[in-house]
Amino acid sequence: MSRKDTVDALFTGRLGAPNSSPPMERADRVRTGAISAMGASLAQLTENAKTVARLQDQIAAGDLVLDLDPAAIDESLVSDRLTIDVDPTFDALVASIAESGQQVPILVRPHPTEADRYQAAYGHRRLRAASRLKIKVKAVVRALSDADLVVAQGKENLERRDLSFIERALFAQRLEDRGFERAIIISALSCDKADVSRYIAMARAIPERIALAIGPAPKAGRARWAELAERLRDANATRALETAMRQADFLLLASDQRFSKVLEALRTPAERGKAPEIWIAKDGRKVARVQRGSERFVVAFDEKVAPAFGDFVLRELDALLAAYERSLEAPRESAGGEDC
Repeated sequence: MSRKDTVDALFTGRLGAPNSSPPMERADRVRTGAISAMGASLAQLTENAKTVARLQDQIAAGDLVLDLDPAAIDESLVSDRLTIDVDPTFDALVASIAESGQQVPILVRPHPTEADRYQAAYGHRRLRAASRLKIKVKAVVRALSDADLVVAQGKENLERRDLSFIERALFAQRLEDRGFERAIIISALSCDKADVSRYIAMARAIPERIALAIGPAPKAGRARWAELAERLRDANATRALETAMRQADFLLLASDQRFSKVLEALRTPAERGKAPEIWIAKDGRKVARVQRGSERFVVAFDEKVAPAFGDFVLRELDALLAAYERSLEAPRESAGGEDC
């Protein structure tokens, strides 16, 4: 028997004389034995490898939506949320997901340092809701750098108009504190360089522990936070604020109510007893609230009624101050002419 015939015989069961016909049971026994099992195992391994490759391609492309355990997902490396126990909007989100399921996946990346874990880019409220409901969370898995993660995080929240003014300000400050360049912060917040500077300045003017105690306060815009920051410059204000935040009912308030309570605590007795004036434009719009005090004159613009008007006034303050000082000089010049 040639070497080729011998090899063929090993796989066909035709051992013996070249022209002899072996018993059928011998051929069947060989075909269904170790060789057949080996072939099936190789085929399965090949298919598994292809499946893994497809999954990896889908993950890399961000096309794959997985059902993940919320416990396996960490928060973003930079927090952009202020959470408090009393949050009706979050309670409504939990109820919606419980009734209708999660409609929009969150975005996560494989954890940069821990195997079998993930890090959220956005969708933190949906993640918290799934955790509360003890269900899996639907997530798109995508390979992201640190810069990609924070830009995606900022853009998604801004597109949903879901971050309050103070949350955007703290997000900008935290990004800067972690060493991100201004260009990345500008991209994450979809704003210009001047806006980023104002956000960061405001975040540094408000002690973070106070912002965390108040929460997002979605109805309090830039002007009211600026008023709060200005009042906190008074040394006595901090003591009044601490007293207000220690009151038992403070933690039972919603975030906007907490903000109002804090601001009220910082006002003088004379200011508290006096209702703010409302400045009404010629077309009937209530553009601003005016609060007069013995030491302060505060104008708070309603950014929903006149968007960006406060920023415009801020840019014009130098010119307004110069015009005001010229108006003070005019009577003196007039009086001097008469004396002559």
